[in-house]
Amino acid sequence: MADAKKLSPEILLHIAQSLNLPLHSLAAVIELLNEGGTVPFIARYRKEATGNLDEVQIRDIEEKLGYFRDLVSRRETILASILEQGKLNDELKARIEATFDKSELEDLYLPYRPKRRTKATIARDRGLEPLADYLWAQQPTDQPIAEYAATFINEEREVATAEDALEGARHIVAETISENADLRKALRQVMFDEGIIVSKKTVDAVDEQEKFKMYYDYREPVKSIPSHRMLAIRRGETESVLYFLIELEPLRATSLLRARILRGTGDWTPHLELAIDDSWKRLLNPSIQGEIRLELKKRSDAAAIQVFRDNLENVLLAAPAGPISVLGIDPGLRTGCKIAVVDETGKFLANDVLYLHTSKSAASGASDILATLIAKHNVRAIAIGNGTASRETDAFVREFLRERQLNNLFLVTVSESGASVYSASDIARQEFPDLDLTVRGAISIARRLQDPLSELVKVDPKSIGVGQYQHDVDQRQLQQSLETVIESCVNRVGVDLNTSSWTLLRYVAGITERTALNIVAYRDEHGRFRSRSQLNKVPGIGAKTFEQAAGFLRIRDGDNPLDGTAVHPESYSVVEQIAQSLNTPIDVLIQSPQLLTRIDATQLSAGSFTVTDILEELRKPGRDPRDQFIAPSFSESVREFTDVQPGMVLEGVVTNVTKFGAFVDIGVHQDGLVHISELSNRYIKEPSEAVKAGQIVKVKVLSADVKTKRIALSMKALMGSAQNNQRPKQSGHQSPSQPSMNEKLAMLSTKWRVS
Repeated sequence: MADAKKLSPEILLHIAQSLNLPLHSLAAVIELLNEGGTVPFIARYRKEATGNLDEVQIRDIEEKLGYFRDLVSRRETILASILEQGKLNDELKARIEATFDKSELEDLYLPYRPKRRTKATIARDRGLEPLADYLWAQQPTDQPIAEYAATFINEEREVATAEDALEGARHIVAETISENADLRKALRQVMFDEGIIVSKKTVDAVDEQEKFKMYYDYREPVKSIPSHRMLAIRRGETESVLYFLIELEPLRATSLLRARILRGTGDWTPHLELAIDDSWKRLLNPSIQGEIRLELKKRSDAAAIQVFRDNLENVLLAAPAGPISVLGIDPGLRTGCKIAVVDETGKFLANDVLYLHTSKSAASGASDILATLIAKHNVRAIAIGNGTASRETDAFVREFLRERQLNNLFLVTVSESGASVYSASDIARQEFPDLDLTVRGAISIARRLQDPLSELVKVDPKSIGVGQYQHDVDQRQLQQSLETVIESCVNRVGVDLNTSSWTLLRYVAGITERTALNIVAYRDEHGRFRSRSQLNKVPGIGAKTFEQAAGFLRIRDGDNPLDGTAVHPESYSVVEQIAQSLNTPIDVLIQSPQLLTRIDATQLSAGSFTVTDILEELRKPGRDPRDQFIAPSFSESVREFTDVQPGMVLEGVVTNVTKFGAFVDIGVHQDGLVHISELSNRYIKEPSEAVKAGQIVKVKVLSADVKTKRIALSMKALMGSAQNNQRPKQSGHQSPSQPSMNEKLAMLSTKWRVS
């Protein structure tokens, strides 16, 4: 069995059952991962081995492997520690080796973990353990317990009375109860099932905008509290506005303990009952509350990270405007609007500054600058960042296009979230060492319209602004998770080997940052790549790297037409077999996919999954899985927050999808919220069932609060009426006479952080 050196067959079987996967598929994935295979490569090009597992399933396996490898390592440490103490017996060893849960593993280790000085250790030092054993055994004797306790009186050990001895013995029993793995597991489950999260406002708390007002006196069951409310309460606690605890009916816990500990009655019973109460109040309740709080955080973090992952994926896969020359504008008031022109490949051509908002003469000069740049560089589109003064700049440029009758251009507003982070980054300095930060920002805005994916991979995903409580979750876990999303998106779309930057190439399966830099250096020195096989000449690319990366790299107009497709070089022979059977050259076959209807797939020398993928690719060679570009429209009459009035029907773009609803940009620098209850006229469990980041929607304004800067919107209110809540897809670009913007890269940092 694969990975047998580290994971036992029992663990592998457990993983297979928990993920509902065939054991042979699991074993194949583990073997491929151990051999250095990447998830995108395994999912795309090893379907025969895995039984057609998709990328999500393979990443689930990878995650489970990490969990159980950590568990096995911790198990070995624990066994070694208990063995060194001379307390490891066969029964304990078997229980430790049989557990698949980290919490249960730590519970089993708890009695043997090195401790600080406790009431129980003090009692043991005073020689009271035999008395505690007597209480715990619950075996009747002829000697009353008070007389037996009196035999432990010892002035030197500070045991002055029989009651002192019994109190010390109860401390030992209380600790024994608190360290019992079975009891802890049962109580933990009860607290999960029956516990109540209770949040309160702290004394003298300052919450000027009343962000946490909902939670000033709030109760919700542990088992059902959603991630966004848990994270909101935790943030309130971090900001010293709230405090929260987990309530469990005390009698529920102590009754469970009594039922499992007490056997019959005797003069020891009152002392055991006191020990049980003490154990729950002093030891178990605080400890298990801490464990539940940690588990709730992990659960909430996981849900929030998944929301971020979903949003980021939609942002990265937003429809590209394509290879056209673009003029990007980073709007500004006092300092002017920084502009930059890039050609169809994203190459920087020119920059300038427009002073639109200082005087009429300056605005007139700005029109001349725009006209000159547009004519000189054959500009096809203008992209305006959505920051300060973007609506004013949009209005100026739109009027300019009308006056100059430039009907072959289109105007788009794009999100500039993260552009400032990029412009000050090492990557930006490497690209444009001689340019000002603001010019780099304008270049980024222009490129985001051409190809969101290629440009956004240069920005820390946490700066893109599509998260939910992203600063409150485990940052290491968040970063790792977002990196996998970027990797998945890049490999799904494919990368042009001759035009892509190293920042994009580094996310191709099997390629490291160093290798990506080597590819670009080789390309700069030797010119464009003519074939995929030429990659083998790049320093750092061996057979394994080539195997993992080649299928995701595209070469347009190269020596081999298959190099421009997603067909892996290892399968070129299958395509050659297809071409020979049709007596047709490969380049003609690619241009005439209708010929494939004459192929008998069962006669080809490859597995069924591989053949299906090859035929699908040949029908649409080098296809881009992203949607076709559409530019939505903002209302001319709505530019400022005060323009927004209840009852208005507006078009906007979904910028962020959270667990409690979706934020929509309607063009006033403040996103409105469509609460989950206003997203659909049918029941939905998650907002993602109704909308996704980047989607163009129509919304009705329910309210606009100037004081709190909150806009409440509804999509449900338009359903079933003449107004469509979602604009149908269309091809091409809209006329510049219509207010328009790019299919927004849903990256706006929202100001609403709680529901």
